[in-house]
Amino acid sequence: MQPAPDTGKPLCIARLTKSYESRSGGTLAALGPVSIDVEAGEFVVIVGPSGCGKTTLLHLLAGFLAPSEGAILVGGEPVSSPSIDRAVVFQSYALFPWLSVIENVEFGLMRKKLTGERRREIAEFHLRLVGLQDFANKHIDELSGGMKQRVAIARAFAVEPSILLMDEPFGALDALTRRLLQRELLRIWQEQRRTVVFITHSVTEALFLADRILLMSCRPGQIKGEWRVTEQRPRDVTSSASVALEREIYALLDEELAKTFGQEGLRAT
Repeated sequence: MQPAPDTGKPLCIARLTKSYESRSGGTLAALGPVSIDVEAGEFVVIVGPSGCGKTTLLHLLAGFLAPSEGAILVGGEPVSSPSIDRAVVFQSYALFPWLSVIENVEFGLMRKKLTGERRREIAEFHLRLVGLQDFANKHIDELSGGMKQRVAIARAFAVEPSILLMDEPFGALDALTRRLLQRELLRIWQEQRRTVVFITHSVTEALFLADRILLMSCRPGQIKGEWRVTEQRPRDVTSSASVALEREIYALLDEELAKTFGQEGLRAT
């Protein structure tokens, strides 16, 4: 049985910062301050230079890290630790090779008070959702990279999170598989309307997926630019409107890349 559609919960990020102690005893400012409000059911994509703090931000949202300052609220409640209410899809699959495909999808459901029969029913539904129902009893090492990521997506959606956090989930895939999974993700998201925060290095991917695109500055990462993407889905990223927006985003991104390389040069001298 299909779960009821869910618009997720709103996400509020207020003056968030993260700093680390360096080996030399100094302090390295990695992120912030960052303030973002994400509406329930919104698909937000964050782009930015390597090392700008995108993954740090996602790990803070997931509860894997504690902020140095600031607050994260989901549905008005503070985030203080990991929760299945905020599911994460990583670039590197993060599947358990000793479990079958369907057992991987069921894994997160073990934390819910469900019967084994109900867990299996939910897992089967989500495998059908990603087109892997015929691979339920296969071992993970029998799957291609794209199929593994579909299992990871099914596992994330199966726990019915209010927020789905995705850290470059298609970055390691070939171009055709990436294109397929972008479309599959949008199809599932349009059915269930979870709140999504998606990290990518690809402006084209951001244009195809996002309701809103945020661009982060070089370290310490802050929100440098914001764009609402209003073209109706499915989008043609080669349209004149998309190309114009892509050019605008790249102009600002190139400024931050130049600063990043300037920082690298300063450290090398």
